[in-house]
Amino acid sequence: VQLQASGGGLVQAGGSLRLSCATSGRSLNSYGIGWFRRAPGKEREFVAAIRWSSLSTKYADSVKGRFTISRDNAKNTVYLQMNSLKPEDTAVYYCAGGYAYYTTISYNYWGQGTLVTVSS
Repeated sequence: VQLQASGGGLVQAGGSLRLSCATSGRSLNSYGIGWFRRAPGKEREFVAAIRWSSLSTKYADSVKGRFTISRDNAKNTVYLQMNSLKPEDTAVYYCAGGYAYYTTISYNYWGQGTLVTVSS
């Protein structure tokens, strides 16, 4: 599976951005796609995930109510709509994919990151 993230940029606090993760290489029916981020000087952290077939989603507490993950089956693309952005959301965002087991997703495939900068 190949993953290509895009859509990052500079935005003011309170603004919105939509990230895209274009996928290719295989059917994703048994897969899940997630978004992660790494802020300067911090560890990588989970942001959100979606299971391709069931459309079930999961969010980090820090983004619940502000971010929405979705997917477009026809375009094989996963989106992360980010609203009410805060300076602490500044990070390099990565999309990742892998087989969706019952309780977890095994993220074996990673895309390159896209930088999101939120100014105060």
